[in-house]
Amino acid sequence: MRTRRSWGRVGHVMDLPYLLQDQKRSYEWFLNEGIPALIREISPIQGEGREGLELELKDPRLAPPPYTEQDCKDKNLTYAATLRVKGILKQNGKKIKEDDLYLADIPLMTARGTFIINGSENALVNHLTRSPGVYFTKEGPTEYRAQILPDYGAWLEFVLDTKKERVTVQLDRKGNLPPTVLLRALGYTTADIYKLYSVTLNPITAEKLSRFVDCTITEPITNGKVIAREGDRLTPDLIEQIVQAQPPRVHCLDRYIQRSLDEDKTTSAEAALDLIYRKLRGTERPTQKTKQDFFVNLFFNPETFSLSRVGRFMINKKLGVNRPEHDTILHKEEIALTLKRLVEVPTNPLLIDDKDHLANKRVETPGETAFNRLREGLKRMAHLTQDRLSKYALEQEEPLRNLISGRIVQSALNKLFYVGRLSQFLEQTNPLTELTHKRRLSALGGSMSKRRAKIEVRDVHPSHYDRICPIETPEGQNIGLITSMATYARINDYGFLEAPYRVVKNGKVTTEIKYLMADEEEQYKIAPATVPVDKDGKIIPKEVEIRTGRENIRVVPREEVDFMEVSPAALVSVSASLIPFLEHDDSNRALMGANMQRQAVPLLKPQAPYVGTGIEAKVARDSGMLVIAEEDGVVSYVDAQKIIVKSGRKEHVYQLITFDRSNQDTLIHQRPIVSVGQKVQKGEVLADGPAMDHGELALGANVLVCFLPFEGYNYEDAIVISERLVREDVLDSIHIQEYEVRAEETKLGPEEITDDIPDLSKEELRNLDEDGVVRVGTEVKTGDILVGKITPKGETEPTPEERIFKSIFGERSRNVRNTSLRLPPTTEGGKVIRVKKFSRDKGDELEPGVNQLVKVYVAQRKKISVADKLAGRHGNKGVIAKILPVEDMPFLPDGTPVDMILNPLGVPSRMNLGQVFEAHLGWVAHLKGE
Repeated sequence: MRTRRSWGRVGHVMDLPYLLQDQKRSYEWFLNEGIPALIREISPIQGEGREGLELELKDPRLAPPPYTEQDCKDKNLTYAATLRVKGILKQNGKKIKEDDLYLADIPLMTARGTFIINGSENALVNHLTRSPGVYFTKEGPTEYRAQILPDYGAWLEFVLDTKKERVTVQLDRKGNLPPTVLLRALGYTTADIYKLYSVTLNPITAEKLSRFVDCTITEPITNGKVIAREGDRLTPDLIEQIVQAQPPRVHCLDRYIQRSLDEDKTTSAEAALDLIYRKLRGTERPTQKTKQDFFVNLFFNPETFSLSRVGRFMINKKLGVNRPEHDTILHKEEIALTLKRLVEVPTNPLLIDDKDHLANKRVETPGETAFNRLREGLKRMAHLTQDRLSKYALEQEEPLRNLISGRIVQSALNKLFYVGRLSQFLEQTNPLTELTHKRRLSALGGSMSKRRAKIEVRDVHPSHYDRICPIETPEGQNIGLITSMATYARINDYGFLEAPYRVVKNGKVTTEIKYLMADEEEQYKIAPATVPVDKDGKIIPKEVEIRTGRENIRVVPREEVDFMEVSPAALVSVSASLIPFLEHDDSNRALMGANMQRQAVPLLKPQAPYVGTGIEAKVARDSGMLVIAEEDGVVSYVDAQKIIVKSGRKEHVYQLITFDRSNQDTLIHQRPIVSVGQKVQKGEVLADGPAMDHGELALGANVLVCFLPFEGYNYEDAIVISERLVREDVLDSIHIQEYEVRAEETKLGPEEITDDIPDLSKEELRNLDEDGVVRVGTEVKTGDILVGKITPKGETEPTPEERIFKSIFGERSRNVRNTSLRLPPTTEGGKVIRVKKFSRDKGDELEPGVNQLVKVYVAQRKKISVADKLAGRHGNKGVIAKILPVEDMPFLPDGTPVDMILNPLGVPSRMNLGQVFEAHLGWVAHLKGE
């Protein structure tokens, strides 16, 4: 086994969490708890105009998928389970009939956190979006806004303009009304408004009072005698009297609310409701009940408006109310309190929310995304069922399935999984690529697009610290919009990102770990993980540099420290934490290094790096590509296809993946690393996956490099390599191409896969079997036939040659054309390693109109050559310019030739000194043989 030595100053504190825990846990919640909750939400469905007739849905269950994951990949199917419910039709509470009803096929998540959609592996990406709740923002020099954003339903927005001294309210983004109209509709009287929005002035000065000229006095002003009565307006003369009398305090109405009352022509709740209805709906004259129902449906009906438990949590926190999580509608007190807070914002900037702060953004996980789409489908289906119930013929024994339209539910799910922006073709170049794709955060969607996104949205924010990686992001138009979770970060039950910290008490670091949200940590003093600590956990320096608040870094005594970070690697993502000496690299080059590791092609002979960061084994294990022992035991059998481990009287058989193709045509292949008779423990690695070496991630090769100008051949990042790397297959890789042929029904008749193809010589057909498919093991080159296929063609006037042919051979001259699949000219050739045949006649389920399906897999071994791209882990990339014989390469004092020559000018201007440190430490490891 390989020996790993740690040279880090910070000792091991906390194991990395399972890197896919949030994604898998969220989808398990959706399947086990989310679906039953949605069924309860829509059930029972009442019939419109049919009193007492209702359809109750209960006991949702998922049937086991009819096909295995591999079957779905082979036959281009979706790996899904059928959702069925028990439907009970009742009239006036009495059960009439019961049936088992189909709702939809729910795609299932595989053990590796992926989905198989139409035969291809997909990933459902996390969506970083603004949280429901209440927000106070500054939109310009004089404009302030308060927005109440629901999970679904109407928006409520107050707009305050300090220049015009005016507040307006918009309901569902329509109408500009004085906010007192809304308050009256909510049931507040003028006296209530005076009480709610009264401002207390103390001490009393002429300057203060002058800001409230023409505002209503809300409590009598006395100082032994009555100076002003409740309801009087403040005038310049009255201000003079008040200043002279110096009463204890003055209560008057807020100037913005006063302006609103002056503009408000309504005097009652009925008049306010009428004005709101006309502004939002038009000029028709509805009944009072219609207006009341319309207003209630805006914010107070759980069927049409919901803050969600997250929105309720945010409003409780922001407004200081204390309502239970399940109370997801708005209350009139919260609307009034939001307006009260808004009029305070111009004089108290601390109340303004930072839209880009992670306290105001949450992560919509795959499970929640699927939950929301399914809810949309079920609600649309419930509306249709209501309509069908009103026409349902009880006496004709109509089946219950006619009431339910599963197509509507399936359509909503298909929009997410088949064409949704968050359902993406899985990047599978290597295990790191796949793992990173599943941990990705996307800010795109809704109103956010890469063309409209401003720099503030894309920029690194202080609240990202230990939660979102500041390094790993694309270099193109999506920069800052597509990000990656930090290594130790997790998503809490509300969808907010949390980071772990070690609790510090009286200057001593404890073993207790506490997870904090972005706004919670601003209340504490947090020390970096690199602060020296003695063996008892006591912080050694008497004074420590800490961070606190939003952007406040200062030095405090160690006794004042509340928390300490768990690891320096907690700052960055998985890809970035695989870069050794990351702290010595410029951030732009570190970004390239993190991104280019995901482009690494799995090598034929992978080598774990001499210089690692310590998480290579964790990444390999959590990628799901390793074969891990489930129990202690002894290896009783090993070959390329399977490993058998005997554990007591039981035998565990581990099937290995051999020569499988990834989405990017790279090789997925598992190699046993145990031998017969070897004792293994539970959790031990039995077989390596692609780009792995003895259980560790191995994206490249350890080669001897020198930084040396070489006759211009390594000018401008060009690289010179030794012939040894080619001869010894150090950088060789295998790529697998998939070729697919379908025999379909056509208007002129069925297509046919056969070896009986007209106008072809025996030489061209030599590699085909009796079914017309190329044999496994055949070496094929450009233009060779892989699958023989003929297609019927329309009747045409035969040529003289065809007439002679027909007269000699009769009807054997068929009217078909050759549509065989040949190896395309863009391919160099390779070896056929696998053939898969499917036929409707043999009972295989195929797409409509397809009778036969054949898949041919051709493997190509690619050797490193001139113009291939090579890269290190520090953003040091280049193209091979020349391959030199070993004897022409520069050599060390002992005569050892180097493997690669890099340009020394590639280091200083790029400021990625990490590559130099890695070369030094790697050379030491090579000499020590460790």
